[in-house]
Amino acid sequence: MQDNETIYTPAKLNLFLKITEKRDDGYHNIRSGITFINLFDVIEIKRSAKMKITYHGPYRPENGFYSNCIIQKTLNFLDLKPRINLEINIKKNIPVQAGLGSASTNAAGFIQGLDKMQLIKIQEISTYVSLGADIPSFLFANNCLVRGIGDLVSEQYFPKYYFLLVKPSINFSTKEMYKKISTINLQLTNVENENEINEEDTGNDFEKILHNNFRVVQEILDFLDNLNETIFSRMTGSGSCCYAAFETKKLANEAQVNFQSTYPELWTFVGENNTINN
Repeated sequence: MQDNETIYTPAKLNLFLKITEKRDDGYHNIRSGITFINLFDVIEIKRSAKMKITYHGPYRPENGFYSNCIIQKTLNFLDLKPRINLEINIKKNIPVQAGLGSASTNAAGFIQGLDKMQLIKIQEISTYVSLGADIPSFLFANNCLVRGIGDLVSEQYFPKYYFLLVKPSINFSTKEMYKKISTINLQLTNVENENEINEEDTGNDFEKILHNNFRVVQEILDFLDNLNETIFSRMTGSGSCCYAAFETKKLANEAQVNFQSTYPELWTFVGENNTINN
């Protein structure tokens, strides 16, 4: 039995995100292609005399602790017995409230770390959807098609891309974004073969509310779309982070320089997918 474990938890990008149905329970069914990139938070777990959770790094909480701490929520969800004291140290490199899965990747990584330390045994990944809709896909940790409320995950092939990520100066709450999107008429997706990617699987439905609500984000998307050799640009998840995809790292780096000349105050990152080995 291990006394400590270090887990690197990746950010995700939604290559497309379609809202297919509003459910009777108030939640929404979605259909989304998810890939993972080489931007990581780092979680260190070790046995300790007392329980302690600490955050550091560029996206640590201002007061040192999140009021709705996903690690504490995960501990409550798992209800470890016998009770075990752990020191948990999280380095936050992934922007929060950005659509990159910052909290969910930490929860999934923490679960994986406890499994490696033989303190728990990971259950069927859909078990964890009530803890966070993105957690099953992070536990799957491969290119995937996600359906339902995030509980239905199947492996998919996505090409290699190099991405320029951009974080606007505003944060988006997933809950609030779903409230806003409920006020517009969506063309709900009806798919013949739900397990296969099809020609309708493109775009991000959350972008449909940007023009009237978040002009600055729409302007950034337009800028990314017009960069040299951009394959496509998207907002990821419910935002606010946006990205442009390129065929080579050189093109992505050049795009970053171009973007920063116009938006020098914004966070940017050049990353790539298909780098994670389970």
